[in-house]
Amino acid sequence: MIYKKPFVIAEAGCNHMGQMEIAKDLIETAAHFCKADAIKFQKRCPKELLTPEQYNAPHPHPENSYGNTYGAHREFLEFTVDQHEQLKFWCEEAGIIYSTSVWDMTSAKEIVSLKPKFIKIPSACNTHFEMLQWLCDNYEGEIQLSFGMTSHEEEEEIVKLFEENGRAKDLVLFNCTSGYPVPFKDVCLLEINRMREAYESRVKAIGFSGHHLGIAIDMAAYTLGASIIERHYTLDRTWKGTDHAASLEPEGIRKLVRNLNAVHEALTYKSVEILPIEQVQRDKLKYRKQ
Repeated sequence: MIYKKPFVIAEAGCNHMGQMEIAKDLIETAAHFCKADAIKFQKRCPKELLTPEQYNAPHPHPENSYGNTYGAHREFLEFTVDQHEQLKFWCEEAGIIYSTSVWDMTSAKEIVSLKPKFIKIPSACNTHFEMLQWLCDNYEGEIQLSFGMTSHEEEEEIVKLFEENGRAKDLVLFNCTSGYPVPFKDVCLLEINRMREAYESRVKAIGFSGHHLGIAIDMAAYTLGASIIERHYTLDRTWKGTDHAASLEPEGIRKLVRNLNAVHEALTYKSVEILPIEQVQRDKLKYRKQ
């Protein structure tokens, strides 16, 4: 296997808590301190995405809610397309790639207008075939898509849609288990092997989107062939909201990037049977028959 340099996405999502100042801090910290390759946000049109019943229902975890209803909570956390344009500008200033997950047609059209390098389709929306078709027809960049809570039959249907539209080589598929946080026994890393066997030759790349704790699992995911690693990212895991607890703080993302780069450097064969570094020790220590 030829290992590509790891590409790390810091998934800020809605961990900005609806505040542009926090979003800017997330961008600058991800770029300058963490050295991540990209930072990703989320875009929803809650009244399009949710049924009236869902919109007007209370948040299932009221302690994490920013509104009296789930819809009001989601509206509070949303940025406008103009605000996303500002986020993209700040990313360009900081030297980090901007991206966003889109959850509905309106959001997809708004974010495409900003021409980001890539757009993400979350697991929850990967069978929104009308949106996938629109993106194939109207967006020229890379499309990343997670396979959390997705059957094998649905996976195949998704990939075939991209193939039929001549866009499969712009598609990156992510191994993912949908949960916040995910216990280690449910990460199911060997699904990466299955996905590579089924899809690696058909799409652009295979990635890993992790919702677990710590960073050890990500090293294994990369070694199994997931060249793109996405992790939720926050400035403070104790902040109010459902995603913070399953996120890495800046020091965690920084260590993730550093460790993945170290693993990438180490994943080679010996260039000669006895390396120069070993020859010194061999001359000094190797047993010689008297």
